[in-house]
Amino acid sequence: MDEPLKHLMQELGNAINESLSESDRIAEAIGEIKKAGYDVFLVLEATIGFNRRDEDAEDETESIEVIEEEEPQPPPVQKFETTGKMRFTSQDHRFLRALKIAVDEEK
Repeated sequence: MDEPLKHLMQELGNAINESLSESDRIAEAIGEIKKAGYDVFLVLEATIGFNRRDEDAEDETESIEVIEEEEPQPPPVQKFETTGKMRFTSQDHRFLRALKIAVDEEK
């Protein structure tokens, strides 16, 4: 990463920290939590992405996007349905019995 970009990123971080520390609303909320008898630790995480634009790009405005990270969502539960019947050989039955797995046999 080049030095000018590092400097700009540092300036952005400083601006975000300054905004948070000067926010009356945040200070009031933290004050209420402290009054309730709790210590407060505020940790905010932001992902900031940078893409170098093409020199030929028509849009000359600089944009910086701040993306809030979301809590990871659990994967969707997969449901399986049987679509038919299985036939086990005598070897299959012996193997399953050796594993102490009972197989219901239809007559």
